[in-house]
Amino acid sequence: MRDIVHQLGEAAGYGAVGLVLLLLGVGLVDVLTPGKLGHQIWVERNRNAAVVLCSALVAIGGIVFTAIISTYQEFAKGLAAAAVFGLFGLVLLALAFWAIDVFTPGKLGAVLVDPEPHPAVWVTASTNLAVAAIVSAAIY
Repeated sequence: MRDIVHQLGEAAGYGAVGLVLLLLGVGLVDVLTPGKLGHQIWVERNRNAAVVLCSALVAIGGIVFTAIISTYQEFAKGLAAAAVFGLFGLVLLALAFWAIDVFTPGKLGAVLVDPEPHPAVWVTASTNLAVAAIVSAAIY
């Protein structure tokens, strides 16, 4: 029983770090796109914004997942690794967004919250997932 309680505590720690990183991911997408992201998705029902946010959340979740399953034997180091690699993933997601914005016509943020479907959304979502795969491979 002691093992279960111990593992539950560790799961709570990893869960808290993961939740904070997911919230930071939402904040990052909100900063990178014009307007309020919550309004775009829940009120305007903007599918473009929802796809970009979903891909960022899956990306962060994948990075944190990989950090956890390849964690150090020591809980504190594993928790730190999950946090550090998660933050690193967020930085890379922002840099990838910036690179796409620089090398493509128009303002990417405005395109991603346009109510009309746009192929740039799929490019951005794919880039988010690719960044997560790269970071996850580096962790593992």
